[in-house]
Amino acid sequence: MQKRKIMAMMLSVVLATTTLVGCGSGREGSTNTSDEKKTEATTQDTASDSEGEATETATATEGFEEGATIGVSLPWLGTQNWKEAETMFTEELEKAGYKAIVQAADQKVPQQQQQIESMIENGAKVIVVGPIDGTQLGSVLEKAKDAGVYVIGYDRLIENTAAVDGVVQFGSVRTGELQGQALLDGLKAEKGDGPYNVELFGGGPADPNAPNFFKGAMSVLQPEIDAGNIVIVSGQTEFTQCATEDWDNAKAQKRMDSLLAGNYSDKEIDGVLSPNDGIARAIVTACEDAGQPNPVVTGLDAENESVEWVWQGKQYCTVAKPTQDLVAKSIEIINSLQKGEGMPATDVATDNGKIEVPIYELDPTVVKKDNIKEVFANDPDRMALLKD
Repeated sequence: MQKRKIMAMMLSVVLATTTLVGCGSGREGSTNTSDEKKTEATTQDTASDSEGEATETATATEGFEEGATIGVSLPWLGTQNWKEAETMFTEELEKAGYKAIVQAADQKVPQQQQQIESMIENGAKVIVVGPIDGTQLGSVLEKAKDAGVYVIGYDRLIENTAAVDGVVQFGSVRTGELQGQALLDGLKAEKGDGPYNVELFGGGPADPNAPNFFKGAMSVLQPEIDAGNIVIVSGQTEFTQCATEDWDNAKAQKRMDSLLAGNYSDKEIDGVLSPNDGIARAIVTACEDAGQPNPVVTGLDAENESVEWVWQGKQYCTVAKPTQDLVAKSIEIINSLQKGEGMPATDVATDNGKIEVPIYELDPTVVKKDNIKEVFANDPDRMALLKD
């Protein structure tokens, strides 16, 4: 009898030990330890970027099952690029065999937080986040990391949290540089010799890309302003003065109306730095309403209406950031994680206030009338807009 009791006790110990090992073998059961190691590895890897070395691939994980749930949280569907992202993520994730939960938050941060929480509760293994405000998601994303979920920023940096594994985006400072140079090129091509009367617009201040767009553009424009070749007639040259709350086209048009009424009653405006296509069209409309000749105006996103306007000469240029490229890169990363291969290598990183975040950066393209058919040669929908 005593021997049976001893055997029973030994069997219980073995079973308990096996259970503990089994619970610790998956990503969800070992979140804190694995995430600390992964964050440490990522920080060490990305720290070497400043020395020109490539970021190493993150430590391989055990991956997750095929057909897993993937969440995508978008800020809104108010512009063409976000509508495209909603459709493409749904179609491409399902084509890759995943279960897709794709939602948009109508520019409301609490709604986006709730949607991310719901994705966690529904067992998402990866959540792709295009933040409304890159500084307001730390708490909910930390919940995601505690649940063993990978977090990938989409198109915008996620700030002030270690709970992000990487960001897929087009280079935001580079985008601004292209916009600034395109404005200079357009002024020289269409307005003759300077000096040129110019006004500046920025994007939504909650979007971490917006000040970077402005910073990149001003790195090109400021030397021309200092030399007197460009005159900012209103004197408004700081991002805080030029920002457009919520990227709202109506607010941009109202500001442009005010700038023209207050500064251009006796002079013509030659050019305007616009951070995106919707604001560009609002600026052009305001100038038309004020009886001004068409200024040189930049843009971003290659929205259909602006593609037509560039072709017609109403908008000087846009910058193409193909949504399909961003979505494809995001799914490439998701596939790597699913296979247990970790985050792919990248040689770009950005300090988000907490950690050095790996950036998977794509290069945008300036689109003007003289190269528009070349840029969209493989895009039948946009080619169809280019009517003679």
